[in-house]
Amino acid sequence: MGWPGCCTSTPVVTFDSAWFQKFTAMFPVFGCLTQEQVSAYFDLATLYVANDARNPAICVLPQLLYLVTAHIAWMMSPKDASGNPTASPGGSFSGGLVGRISQATQGSVSVTTEFNASPGSEQWYMQTIWGEAAWVAMSQFRNARYTVSPTNVGGPVFPGAPWLPVNFWGPVTGLN
Repeated sequence: MGWPGCCTSTPVVTFDSAWFQKFTAMFPVFGCLTQEQVSAYFDLATLYVANDARNPAICVLPQLLYLVTAHIAWMMSPKDASGNPTASPGGSFSGGLVGRISQATQGSVSVTTEFNASPGSEQWYMQTIWGEAAWVAMSQFRNARYTVSPTNVGGPVFPGAPWLPVNFWGPVTGLN
């Protein structure tokens, strides 16, 4: 059951133990995370990649969800002393520097960064290798392609068209 007006179709990709095993096999750096943690990151990934049959990326949807889940997991999971994801609740949540270095000093070392991007934007995806791969993979679905629909034109080709008034094109002759 979803919110009123929300997509109510059945999700195409479902998170289960098989999905978790494939995810951790593809991205071994996340092998220490629990299934509950990855499931939560998967749920967040579906905010950025629509998990329903109407998504134009339906053919590659599982792979896109793998990449975006890994992107979110890297940014949100606690880190150990080496900076790798950990399932330990005692891990640090520092995600490292994010954004453009706007100011730096050398004596007594200080760095200031500037990040003016919203979640789901290109800069947000470019924070990790998995986000960058997802951004590039989704580019084919972001670029609009306009195709012209055929237009029905009444006239001599359709002299007896039922939607046109009688003799709309003038008296019809020579049809016998």
